[in-house]
Amino acid sequence: MPQITSLFPENIRFFIDLFCGGCNVGANVPAEKVFFNDNNAVLVGLLKTFHKIKANELIHRIERFIQQYELSDSSKYGYEYYGANGADGLANYNREAFLKMRDDFNALTEQDEEYFIRLYVLILFAFNNQLRFNRDGKYNLPVGKRDFNIPMRKKLLAFLERIQDKRYLFSCVDFRDWDYTQLTREDLVYVDPPYLITCASYNEQNGWNEKDERDLLDFLDNLHRSDIRFALSNVLKSKGKENSLLQTWISHHSKEYTVHALNYHYANSNYQTKDRSFSSEEVLIVNY
Repeated sequence: MPQITSLFPENIRFFIDLFCGGCNVGANVPAEKVFFNDNNAVLVGLLKTFHKIKANELIHRIERFIQQYELSDSSKYGYEYYGANGADGLANYNREAFLKMRDDFNALTEQDEEYFIRLYVLILFAFNNQLRFNRDGKYNLPVGKRDFNIPMRKKLLAFLERIQDKRYLFSCVDFRDWDYTQLTREDLVYVDPPYLITCASYNEQNGWNEKDERDLLDFLDNLHRSDIRFALSNVLKSKGKENSLLQTWISHHSKEYTVHALNYHYANSNYQTKDRSFSSEEVLIVNY
């Protein structure tokens, strides 16, 4: 985060986090207004829920669902109470209750506040705390090792304190439909799309392809022609693959755009490889 934000310009009026995901970047940028956008309607609905419900009320409603399904609460009772330990986690204790909660959630038809709070509880107890749905729109992750423990509570409270800022606005549109006509040179569009040559849960089921990549690069060129600043996070190389589309685009605009190499170290990543020849080459590309 410090590497990226240190490369942003000062005095930003509107900051547009076009592929906001978990809002990590936009929530750490000083600006008059921050627009969080993502084309994942469920994600945006969850963020809007966090934006409007007071912290104490949200914690109470989360705990109510945990109690309803008799899931573990290690923040109160510890691991031994559930016959578990830190190494193996709480999956064995929570599995049956988690599957019942998941079935009940997948049977819901209305995406109201209760829907999104239930979803967050599922994420808390799911494998790797991920947000993932199958082709039928059903949440399909298995139970995980953790629960709503003390570190997770602290993270949620810190996020709520930040995300409930009145400067923050939310939208759910495809980047191709995002209206930038009201933006000026005082604004910054930050783009962190799915990476064409890497694998992640948000890029499954052909979630991002070469057409999307070309359309995004055209979108950024249009921003540049409109004298609007942008910053693009992306990967040039990863695990022996190269993003030739991106490299060609960079070469074509070598006099207009600047490429900053980012030195990332994923020490705790499950996908980390010891073979340096397959390490990722991550960059931030800007037009200012």
